[in-house]
Amino acid sequence: MDDQEDSKRLERYIEIGAVEIAGVDESGEFIFAINESAKDSAPELWEAHMHYVDKALLELYMDGHMQVEYDENLEATINLSPEGYKIAKEMGILPMEMPEMPND
Repeated sequence: MDDQEDSKRLERYIEIGAVEIAGVDESGEFIFAINESAKDSAPELWEAHMHYVDKALLELYMDGHMQVEYDENLEATINLSPEGYKIAKEMGILPMEMPEMPND
């Protein structure tokens, strides 16, 4: 796939509300976020996004940067190490508006 096709696909996702501009990075490039509405409006995008997030979380876990704890209802709580938090932010799997992780 070429850049022009990617640009057209991105424009379409923005038009249907599946993707929005979430901010601008230090170099002036736009940062995009996939909205939960993509589940219905762009299921192929949502599926690819969820695959990416699942793979990234597994990598963080396997590299020792994440622990998972379960409560009595078997609901999971994810705990990231400071390095894991940094990596997760760089990978784009944490929301931009999350506060920085305090230094322990």
